[in-house]
Amino acid sequence: MVKDLFERIQDNKGPLGKWASQAEGYYVFPKLEGELGPRMTFHGKNILNWSLNDYLGLANHPEVRKADTDAAIQFGAAYPMGARMMSGHTTYHEQLENELADFVMKESAYLLNFGYQGMVSIIDALVTKNDIIVYDVDSHACIIDGVRLHMGKRFTYKHNDLESMEKNLQRATKMAEETGGGILFITEGVFGMRGQQGKLKEIVAMKQKYNFRLLVDDAHGFGTLGKTGAGAGEEQGVQDDIDVYFSTFAKSMANIGAFVAADKTVIDYLKYNLRSQMFAKALPMIQTIGSLKRLELLRNSSSIKDKLWENVNALQNGLKEKGFNIGDTNTCITPVYLEGSIPEAMVMVNDLRENYGIFLSIVVYPVIPKGIILLRMIPTASHTLADIEETLTAFEAIREKLVNGTYKEIAERTTVDVS
Repeated sequence: MVKDLFERIQDNKGPLGKWASQAEGYYVFPKLEGELGPRMTFHGKNILNWSLNDYLGLANHPEVRKADTDAAIQFGAAYPMGARMMSGHTTYHEQLENELADFVMKESAYLLNFGYQGMVSIIDALVTKNDIIVYDVDSHACIIDGVRLHMGKRFTYKHNDLESMEKNLQRATKMAEETGGGILFITEGVFGMRGQQGKLKEIVAMKQKYNFRLLVDDAHGFGTLGKTGAGAGEEQGVQDDIDVYFSTFAKSMANIGAFVAADKTVIDYLKYNLRSQMFAKALPMIQTIGSLKRLELLRNSSSIKDKLWENVNALQNGLKEKGFNIGDTNTCITPVYLEGSIPEAMVMVNDLRENYGIFLSIVVYPVIPKGIILLRMIPTASHTLADIEETLTAFEAIREKLVNGTYKEIAERTTVDVS
């Protein structure tokens, strides 16, 4: 007897979906309203927002807003119509690609409509069934999904673990010798949950011993790390040794879109083989022209990045001084690790939002191990030192309630009111 396809969906909503009746609209799929920035409105209340992917505060920069508006007035939201290969190619797209390539010190670059689909498609295009992929176990979902498309062998190594990297490179080398293929090594410039940089310098050093090509997803490093903001590779002095460099516009650029950069031969190949771009509408002119302005500010306004890091250091140092565990982050991403259950975490975040006016992302199992609560904050150049002091005071209060069992007691006797 053939089962109803939807029977599984009804019986098992997944590790996160099972919390939907309590969480949706508040803990997940929340509605933040008002102008983008550190102060927004949530459920009718003014909140201090630490969950905004706008590192450099460009979302509301007057020059950026004007560039976006002017592009919308001139071209509308639809232009250009069609995929780049067919009818959606413009001088502005070429200009942005050239400027991005120059900025990240690569020979050539190619625009992507979205970071997620772009990374999936890059991996798919770069490898055949004879090739081997080696990648970090903590890689972003876009990398995982790209690897899933691979019809050949793939090996994961323990997160940022050099011994595990080498062991899996040895396995990959042996396998590639049998299949006649090559090896693609994938890591991130910055890991988005923990805030650690990928060990790019050490990985590059392994190229002296193993024959592989390196693909780096630098979504959180682009614009925030390195002397010029060119990312984690520049920060670690190995940008030239990254074979394929990828980043999204969704973080430092406060926009939609992404790009991939490499030697011209590689980019020329990807242009004609990236299915997610060949069969999709070109990046609209609003995003394209808007990104040109954002990149101009990123290149020429070092004070913006300086302000970002002033806030990052103030927040992270303040947390450490007050005894909070922020792991070994060495980037802007600021995780705070606490011990507790998912129900306790829900009560805590409700308290933060309703009584302290602070909004941030909560991360629990299965993204991180059971019994751990991760409060993830994204400091930006738009935050103030007063925002940081307010947050540190609130964190001391919620930690006390977690430790003394207040949140556990509330969680056991009631469902959190998120109405």
